[in-house]
Amino acid sequence: MSKQQLKIDLVSDVSCPWCIVGYKRLEKAITQVADQIEVEVNWHPFELNLDLHQGGVNLRDYLMKRYGTTAEQSIQVRSNLTQLGKEVGFDFNFSDEMNVYNTRDAHKLVAWAGESDKQTEMKLALFQAYFSDGKAIENHDVLTECAESIGLDPIKAKQVVSSERWNKIVEDEEVHWLSLGVHAVPAIVINEQHLISGAQPVDILVEAMKDIASQ
Repeated sequence: MSKQQLKIDLVSDVSCPWCIVGYKRLEKAITQVADQIEVEVNWHPFELNLDLHQGGVNLRDYLMKRYGTTAEQSIQVRSNLTQLGKEVGFDFNFSDEMNVYNTRDAHKLVAWAGESDKQTEMKLALFQAYFSDGKAIENHDVLTECAESIGLDPIKAKQVVSSERWNKIVEDEEVHWLSLGVHAVPAIVINEQHLISGAQPVDILVEAMKDIASQ
């Protein structure tokens, strides 16, 4: 008996902790339905911090200024995310010195990695570099290392992150998903019709995939 097919478009940002939590939950859900459903996952860009320039800014200060988050709230959120990370098998290593960065060049790499069917590997390498290893994911050497770590050509990777052509590709994708109503991340779009917003629990994702696959 052939499996049912699902296409999942995953819109996210590398600097969004809920995006990696959401993906790891989706990953578990996909595993649970693997005997019935074959899932194709494609990644798409969303930039939470378009206004940031080279060098980034302190994450805690940025959140306090942009969202009015207090120091106490920031500590609690980090604690909660660290626990959620443990539950899904991802290590968050937050610190007071952690910066938030512009992620445009990181998104270029993810788009390019799609040519080698390595988008998921690229995205996970970037999430780890930023949230687990505390690296500056705007830095071209860091980005090149991430690409090389998953078997991609580091010379080509360095060209991609400086490329205006790939910059335009990312911009066009962002405009496309915004036009479809994606204004927050993570966002999961199943079969180009069904939008699931936020880092939903595994059982919700399993139920949604089964329901949509049976239609």
